[in-house]
Amino acid sequence: MRATKNLLVYALVFSLACLGIMQPAQAALIGAGQVAALAGGQENRAHIAAVLERPGVQAKLQELGIAPEDAKARVAALTDDEAAALANKIDSLPAGGDGILGTLVFIFLVLLVTDILGLTKVFPFTRSVRR
Repeated sequence: MRATKNLLVYALVFSLACLGIMQPAQAALIGAGQVAALAGGQENRAHIAAVLERPGVQAKLQELGIAPEDAKARVAALTDDEAAALANKIDSLPAGGDGILGTLVFIFLVLLVTDILGLTKVFPFTRSVRR
């Protein structure tokens, strides 16, 4: 009788110890918005990484004393909101030569119009409205 009682006590202690190890599982549905947000965050990080792979960008980073590996590690550490903001900022900034080219075209058009109006004589291929 005593052996059976000891065996029952040991079995009870063992089963209570096993109850403490197991954790209850929780399951919940993942919404489409959460999936889209996760996919968008990875997409933004991939876009930023693609920009960092450009030779001009890598040269500028090295000129500033930033190793490309450090920049990639910092991009990987961005939150989804920060990655989205940086990707949008990259997309909205003009390329390096766009400002100069636009300025040159504007100056050319201003000189062309003033030549046609007869205020200047810069281009030999224009005829003035005033004679």
